[in-house]
Amino acid sequence: MRHAYVYDAVRTPFGRYGGALSAIRPDDLAAFVVGEQTRRAPGLDPARIDDVILGNANGAGEENRNVARMAVLLAGLPLTVPGATVNRLCGSSLEAVVQAARAVESGDADVVVAGGVESMSRAPWVMRKPERAYPAGNGELVSTTLGWRLVNARMQPDWTVSLGEATERLREKYGITRERQDEFALRSHRLAHEAWEAGRYDDLVTAYPDTDLLRDEPVRPGSTVEQLAALKPSFRAEGGTITAGNASPLTDGASSALIGSESAAGHTGLEPLARIAGRASVANEPQYFGYAPVEAVDRALSKSGIAWADVGAVELNEAFAAQSLACVDAWGVDLDIVNAWGGATALGHPLGASGTRILGTLARRLVAEDQRWGVAAICIGVGQGMAVVLENVRATA
Repeated sequence: MRHAYVYDAVRTPFGRYGGALSAIRPDDLAAFVVGEQTRRAPGLDPARIDDVILGNANGAGEENRNVARMAVLLAGLPLTVPGATVNRLCGSSLEAVVQAARAVESGDADVVVAGGVESMSRAPWVMRKPERAYPAGNGELVSTTLGWRLVNARMQPDWTVSLGEATERLREKYGITRERQDEFALRSHRLAHEAWEAGRYDDLVTAYPDTDLLRDEPVRPGSTVEQLAALKPSFRAEGGTITAGNASPLTDGASSALIGSESAAGHTGLEPLARIAGRASVANEPQYFGYAPVEAVDRALSKSGIAWADVGAVELNEAFAAQSLACVDAWGVDLDIVNAWGGATALGHPLGASGTRILGTLARRLVAEDQRWGVAAICIGVGQGMAVVLENVRATA
C-alpha cells in the first residue's frame, strides 16, 4: 500500500477582521501560499505538481468560485497544473489534505499542494434574486462573513441557531463554566506568545509581501483573567458565558501543506515530516457541532491502529473555548499536550485556512518534541467534525 506524507507546511500570519490583511484579496492570499509552498521545495519542478486542492468556506466573492485554480494562475504556476476547491466549512483545508492523501495513496498523484484560504474581512454581502421581475419593494443585503444565510424554511429551528448560541447550549450540557473558558483563552494567548518568542513559528509562517504583519495579529500577550472576566457575553444577554475573549476572532489568512508519496522526496528535495496514518469525518446534531471532534478523533485513532495512550500531541482548533474544553474533557487527555503553541482563540480562525494551520503545526510539533503520534481535529458548523492522525517519521522513540 502506498502512503501519503506531509513534506512541508507554510501559512501567512493571521490578520484581524478589518486589520493588516483586510486589503488583500483571498485569491491573492491563496496564490501567495501556493507559490511559497512550491518555492520551499528546492528540487520541485512546478510542472510536476499533480493538483492544487484548496479549502474555502465562502466562495461568494473574490474567490471567484474556484479559488484553487485562481491561485495556480496568479502564482505563475504552469497552466497545466489543475486546481480544485472544496468546502467543508471550517474543515475545508483539512478536507483538502484528506483528498490529497487519497490521491497519493491510490496512485493518482505523487505531489499535491493542499491548503485553504479565507478573508472574513472581504466576505461580500449577497442579495437574494427576486421571485418576479420588477419588484417594487426594497431588497435586503445579507453578510457572508460567518454563519447561516438565506436559510431554507424547512430547516428545524434548533439546527439554525447561531454558532455562539449553539456553543452556549453545548457548555450547558457539559457543565463548562465561564471561569474555565476564560482561563483556557488566557492559556491560548500565553502559549501562542511564548511559541512566537521561542521561534516555533519561524519556519511555519511567512509574511505576505508589502505588509507589516509578521506575527498573528490577534495574539494578546498582556491579557489577564480580570480583563477577560469583565467582557460582556456576546450571544446571551442573560446568563451567557461566551464572549469575544473566549471565542476565536474573525480573521484573514491562508495556509498550505505539501503532500506527497514516499518517492516524492526524490523530486521535491525535501524529506517527509510525517505520515498521514488515519482520518475520519463524522456528523451529529447541527447545534452540537462543537462536540463532533470527539468521535472524529476516536475513529481516526482506531483506523490508525493506535490508542489515546500513544498520542503525544494534539492540535484542536479552538473555535470556542467551551467546545474545546468539552472535547478535551471527553477524551480525558492531559491539557499539556493540547495546543502547546497556542490555539485559534489567540491565533485566529480564518475558516478555510484553519485545517492546514493545525496540521502543519502538528507536524512541526511532533518533530520538535520528538513525539511519534499526534492528532489534528476540528469542529465544523452544521454538526460535523474531522480528525487526521500523523505519525512522525523522524521520531527516535
